Amino acid sequence: MDYREQLASILNASAWSQEQLARALAVSFPTLNSWLNGRSEPRAKAVARIYALYLDIVGIADVDQETLAEAKRNALSLRLTARELLSDNASLDKLTLHLTYHTNTIEGSTMTLSDVEEVIFEHKVLTNRTAIEQTEARNHQAALYWLIEQLADQGDSFCVDESLILGLHLRLMNGIIGDAGRYRSHAVRIMGANVPLANHLSVPGLITRLTQSTQESDSDIVATIAKNHAIFEKIHPFSDGTGRTGRMVMLAHALKAGYMPPLIAKERKHAYYKYLEAAQLREAYDPLELFVADSMAYTHNLLNDTH
Repeated sequence: MDYREQLASILNASAWSQEQLARALAVSFPTLNSWLNGRSEPRAKAVARIYALYLDIVGIADVDQETLAEAKRNALSLRLTARELLSDNASLDKLTLHLTYHTNTIEGSTMTLSDVEEVIFEHKVLTNRTAIEQTEARNHQAALYWLIEQLADQGDSFCVDESLILGLHLRLMNGIIGDAGRYRSHAVRIMGANVPLANHLSVPGLITRLTQSTQESDSDIVATIAKNHAIFEKIHPFSDGTGRTGRMVMLAHALKAGYMPPLIAKERKHAYYKYLEAAQLREAYDPLELFVADSMAYTHNLLNDTH
């Protein structure tokens, strides 16, 4: 695959415009357009940047163990607790805004970052966005605040159990679906995915088993978050809202252990689903672990960006 094919794949997977891709590569729009149309060729350093961005957005097939180990070491150096978040309004607001925007966009919301900001912080009702999209944003904010308060109040006694998972789903999907806060009572299928999902009758038992096993082992928090998330999404306990709930549970695991929570950027949706499927079908967890570690670093960079 040459650089033009990589650029086309990045555009397709990220849903970026050419202007956005040019900014990501730190080049001008005319330069990028010239590369795409074959009128000029990037130099070696630019080719390397294109390839690195391609791997980041589209995903990789194999993970070098040294790269994974270094990413984990970096992630484990990034500390954050729920109490620290509650005492830092600027960080809490930024995390809330970006988590809400990215997680809902992954699920199909058309709201922009500024739309989300107006809805959740300025309490506006937008006429150019659907009522459901705006409810999704408000619900995510409420669920996140509730979760962070639970973490801060309960301290070491906090655990991710069935009650917490159902409570998160109830708050995330309240007013959107009729069975918010309840497990699905029928079969579901994820369009475009090859992963067989659990029979609805087995969901309660599988969730209990998952939460118990997670509490027993957290020596490698990045691996725990990745494996737990892959299994949770394969169980797919809810008729709708499983992805949002699962990503909120990832945040709960990270903050309970005192680490930066992973924020999955919408631009990396293609890689995210690719790594989830690899973990669920082949138990190939390394790419997803690297993705989680990188996503923890993404959150750290976001919260420490003063621009």
